[in-house]
Amino acid sequence: MAFLTIGRWAYCLLSVNGGRMKSLIPGVLRDEPQFARLFAGQSLSVLGDRVSFVAVPFAVLSVGGSASDVGLVAAAALLPMLLFTLVGGVWADRFRRHRIMLISDLVRFAVQTVLAGLLLTGVAEVPHLVLLMIVFGTADAFFMPAATGLMPLVVRPDRLREANALRGFVQSSALVLGPALAGGLVAWVGPGGALALDAVTFAVSAAFLARLKPRGTASETVRIAAGGTFLRELREGWAQVRGRSWLWSGMAAMAVYHVVVLPSVFVLGPVLAEREWGGAASWSVVVAAFGVGSIVGDVCAYRLKVARPMALAAAALAVASCQAIIIGSGASLALIAFLEAVTGVAVSLFFVLWETALQTHVPEAALSRVSSYDYLLSAGLMPLGLTLAGPVSESVGVRPTLYAMTAVAVPAALALLCVPAVRRLPAHGSGTPHGSGSVRPASEAALP
Repeated sequence: MAFLTIGRWAYCLLSVNGGRMKSLIPGVLRDEPQFARLFAGQSLSVLGDRVSFVAVPFAVLSVGGSASDVGLVAAAALLPMLLFTLVGGVWADRFRRHRIMLISDLVRFAVQTVLAGLLLTGVAEVPHLVLLMIVFGTADAFFMPAATGLMPLVVRPDRLREANALRGFVQSSALVLGPALAGGLVAWVGPGGALALDAVTFAVSAAFLARLKPRGTASETVRIAAGGTFLRELREGWAQVRGRSWLWSGMAAMAVYHVVVLPSVFVLGPVLAEREWGGAASWSVVVAAFGVGSIVGDVCAYRLKVARPMALAAAALAVASCQAIIIGSGASLALIAFLEAVTGVAVSLFFVLWETALQTHVPEAALSRVSSYDYLLSAGLMPLGLTLAGPVSESVGVRPTLYAMTAVAVPAALALLCVPAVRRLPAHGSGTPHGSGSVRPASEAALP
């Protein structure tokens, strides 16, 4: 658990107050033993995910695949997200969430074990990788809504922000450490060995989930007994979204960010770096700077207490949406890296505050369904932007495309800040238990 230890020591150094060390372990880990158990398993699993993200493309190339095959394998992992995320949300609100996560981890452990075995024995082919990634992506689609819905059952409402920030800290740290570890593993033991390590992390995560004992809720008995058709439960989840203007407007702003802004990072940024900045080494500096900024943002989110978190989140999203114009600014590499670090802070702040708002103000019984709509409208739509960014830039130019992205995305984020319910949403709920809430008019000052 070296990665977890690094995280603990980092927070230890950041917990100094008046020259005295508060604790070796963040308070939320000390006070919430079930979250500590979940956090321990997920920390290692996240690092394994970052290793896999680098290793899979090299796995495709190692079996003779082309650049198109790399894209095909990536799409195979993403397509199930579009098809099954809403199903995963309904199931996670109907059954025990940690058990869905456990089954998902076991499936992904099996996939990565088989894939590693095929690669290490030299019999893997591109169709094998495509099929296995479809299974992997399906397990992912069930895992993510369940994970979001589980948090209020292992963390008290007043500690959710700290818990989400700590999870974000691990994810941001993995963005920096994971690729470096993956590069070493691929060079040393090949893609198969790197994926074998990822398989082990899923096994560790499953072991922790098997021992997890989340708090029960009154709504759990009600929702299991009531049953209902899939479409009815899906409509009920959408009603939770539609009845809260801060929620549907936030999802719309995030969809713009994923479709318009992120392609500037994943597609056009590397293109510009190759043409004008000197290649991959320069781009890696920018990516690393963003990762460092993300870590700082998670630390700020852990320490920061704000009365109106969604107002700050909307402002942070506006800053994050400047990434396209920063990349296309023509400034020096040092200045671009610095500004990308600033946007990294903003991105982490937004997502920690957003997830905490969901877990605080959405009834627990519908939380996974609501989060499944969130994933569908953000990550699910991102391939659209990734597909269009290249052809549009070839037609009108890379820099004009980056400027246009900013012209669309920043006003969308500022429009979110103009929504009264966004500005008024309090840090804490109105006192209604998570499982017994109902949809209130979005115009009410004290939102559910």
